[in-house]
Amino acid sequence: MSFLQAVILGIVQGLTEFIPISSTAHLVFASRAINLYENEALRAQQTTATIAVIQLGTLLAVLIYFAGDIIAIISAFIRDHLSLLGGRRSFAAISENNKSGRPSRLSQEAWLGWLIIIGSIPVGIVGLLFKKQIEGTFTKNLWVIATMMVVVALFLLLAEAVGKRNRKMESLGVRDALAVGGAQVLALIPGSSRSGSTIMGGLFVGETRETAARFSFLLSIPAIAASGLLELKEAVHNLPQGSYPALAVATIVSGIVGYASIWFLLRYLRTHSTGIFIGYRLIVGIAILVLLYANVIAPI
Repeated sequence: MSFLQAVILGIVQGLTEFIPISSTAHLVFASRAINLYENEALRAQQTTATIAVIQLGTLLAVLIYFAGDIIAIISAFIRDHLSLLGGRRSFAAISENNKSGRPSRLSQEAWLGWLIIIGSIPVGIVGLLFKKQIEGTFTKNLWVIATMMVVVALFLLLAEAVGKRNRKMESLGVRDALAVGGAQVLALIPGSSRSGSTIMGGLFVGETRETAARFSFLLSIPAIAASGLLELKEAVHNLPQGSYPALAVATIVSGIVGYASIWFLLRYLRTHSTGIFIGYRLIVGIAILVLLYANVIAPI
């Protein structure tokens, strides 16, 4: 991997990881366009390892952007549970006016910590069970990618149509964690988009667009961290010698661009629907299907 290829991949990853248009789809196309790996026998494994490691840059972007929220959640989680072990409620839990249905013994931030844990379980289980398939050629197949680009676009369109969009962060409950966490499983199929799937899940259970996106980003932290760290270990064996400096550049670039993408999307969704992303997904997905059907491009 050259440094130019690294910069291109970093930009693509940073732009598409958090905007609901599928980072995997765009990274697979980008890696083909720049002829990232020439060895066909190892291309799928090497591309998977590269994508997972570059995702650590976007993980850093989330951690920095939501640093205040993360610190508040962790400190409240520890504080409230230590108080419960002592047979009392924390001051924050007592002082908050609980109208959300969450346990009255927990503050909002501590409860959000539990929702992130609950929401991370589905993707963790499915990811481990189908690890070989995720790393194989199936997840690089353009038929799969294009189909999921269209399918998730249609579901996102339906979610926009039926979602009430009246619930904010303070009203999130187990139903939200299960809906958004379950939707995150779709992100294991390329072309789905982690943010697209999870925002869709949030809209279906009545969250506002900004709340759905914010919860989606917080829920992405354990998934991206686990995926990136697991692949980082295997990347040492799968990636060509000498590619690590360029990989580091790609990761840094993806973090910088990813931070800007988070900032943009949260502000955009305050006043706009996801319509522009739905339209983009439909156009790109259908275009790929047409090219595949006409044998203009190969599926793998």
